[in-house]
Amino acid sequence: MSGLINYVSCGLLWLGLLVKAPDLVRHWRDPYLRVTCAVLGLAGACFFLGAPPTVGAVNHVSGVTNLAAPLTYASITAYSASSQVLIVYWRGGPGMRRTARRWIVAYAFVLVGIATTFALGRTPVERRTDLDTYYATTPYIGEMIVLYLAGHLAAVSVTTVSSLRWARQVRGWLRAGLITLGIGSLCASGYSVTKLTAVIARWCGRDWTALGTIVSPAAAGLGAVITVVGVLIPLTGPRLTRRRQDRRAYARLEPLEQELDELLTRRALRLPRPRWSSPATRLVWRRTSIHNALGHLDAFFDRALYERTLESAARAGGDPEWAEATAWAAVLAAAVAEERERTEPLAAAPDWHPAPAPGPAVLVRIADALAMSPLVAAARVRTGTTEGSSRA
Repeated sequence: MSGLINYVSCGLLWLGLLVKAPDLVRHWRDPYLRVTCAVLGLAGACFFLGAPPTVGAVNHVSGVTNLAAPLTYASITAYSASSQVLIVYWRGGPGMRRTARRWIVAYAFVLVGIATTFALGRTPVERRTDLDTYYATTPYIGEMIVLYLAGHLAAVSVTTVSSLRWARQVRGWLRAGLITLGIGSLCASGYSVTKLTAVIARWCGRDWTALGTIVSPAAAGLGAVITVVGVLIPLTGPRLTRRRQDRRAYARLEPLEQELDELLTRRALRLPRPRWSSPATRLVWRRTSIHNALGHLDAFFDRALYERTLESAARAGGDPEWAEATAWAAVLAAAVAEERERTEPLAAAPDWHPAPAPGPAVLVRIADALAMSPLVAAARVRTGTTEGSSRA
């Protein structure tokens, strides 16, 4: 079980990095994407380097006792800096780049401080899990420990306050992501708080090592899980919304496609159905088939029927958009019936159209009217009666 929490947390964070990798490859010049990936990658590196098996391997391969400690602390410091830069890029503004550079420079000094104090201090005994408390009173090493913990605590505190304060000013997926990120940063603060508490207890002659070896990793792991969710919510949430909207629009267009199905099949106007495709692709396919049918029916639109239905729908209390969709639906139903019965082409196509070619939102309303409007059903009955009389 040694290091299991670290490796699980690392895996979750690097899984988030893997999700964002394709976007980074396509848009590698985007600083926001670069910082997001840096946050996920560095956070994962913190847990990986801090796992006891990794600590032992680094110390053994390097030949330097406890070299894994400053490497881990450096990764935590770099993660702290990247999390601050991420918040800066999220907020944007004219001073965005200047503020980001200030955070980077500040934490660069912390990195230099960690390297310097480790070089000046002595850690002859390898400590894989409790180096913070074991060497808390050792000259220079104690300062190194306090330096990285203070840097981490400052970063997560600022991230928590900034995220939750900003969340009150925005809505939607960004708000959800900021709240989640703030909660994750608050949980992550438990890492440095418990470590500092254990170090201070060591200065006072007490042994609270369990805080740094048990409570601290648990807080860091929980914070990592929540943080990666918070970072990914604003990135993946809008996509999920679009996919849900595309699926809903595709389903709502079904009555319209069914109305045109016989015509689409008979005239070979329908494109091959896409297989294993996204909701957006299926929606485009259905809209394209519908527009192909509308273009073929263009000559059969009945102006008088459109105006009668539009007037009746308006009198029935429907809003203008619903009245327009109802009129369109009646005209299309009648045009489909007339085109099916006509054996010869029209002598001349009329130069009138009920309205501009319907857009995506209008198509959905037309489909709803076909399925629900009694005016459309009445138009179908009248059209069928007229055609039956003419055939008799």
